Amino acid sequence: MNELFESIQGEASFTGTPAFFVRLQGCPVGCPWCDTKHTWEIESRHEVAPAQMQAKTVDAPTFAVMDVHGLVDAASGSRAAHVVITGGEPCVHDLEPLTAALLATGRTVQVETSGTFDVRVADGTWVTVSPKFAMPGGLAVRGDALYRADEAKCVVGRARDIDTVLESVLPHLRPHVPVWLQPVSQSRTATTLCITEAARHGWRLSLQTHKFIGVR
Repeated sequence: MNELFESIQGEASFTGTPAFFVRLQGCPVGCPWCDTKHTWEIESRHEVAPAQMQAKTVDAPTFAVMDVHGLVDAASGSRAAHVVITGGEPCVHDLEPLTAALLATGRTVQVETSGTFDVRVADGTWVTVSPKFAMPGGLAVRGDALYRADEAKCVVGRARDIDTVLESVLPHLRPHVPVWLQPVSQSRTATTLCITEAARHGWRLSLQTHKFIGVR
């Protein structure tokens, strides 16, 4: 675990929902615009005790090893009834035991993934796939991950990204799965493009609300 914290979900379908975030360490995807690059590497010298990890107040590559019971206990201490498992890239792990245990407490559970790994979660888990094509890590977006998606959240910086959504994302989604366009790094140019294309195709706009109000 890189960090555990309570905030609001600022993106896509659960925007505005109070949430307990479980941020996992480790990601081989390598998105250039990533705002959590401190979660990419797992180095033994950065391992700390769970209490020290939970006490962090700034972004850092330090992480702690926790089991399912410890994570469920941590989530149960939160006021939020929604849990977001993110990263890093959470689907490098088998998340079925953790998601099942969290769902058993009556919480809703969401996993955010790049779609480059098998999505191993319990039934009832909300899966947000933010597909990352042609990233430096060289990993392919999986069609089965897109098919499992309950929503697709597509980062857009230029017109060719819209072509990718049309050609490489939509064919794999189940019917009626919402498509969100998220402007890269809150760029004004990308935002204008997203607004135009969302209106053209019947998609939606995700604006990273948490960044506007200054929370994690």
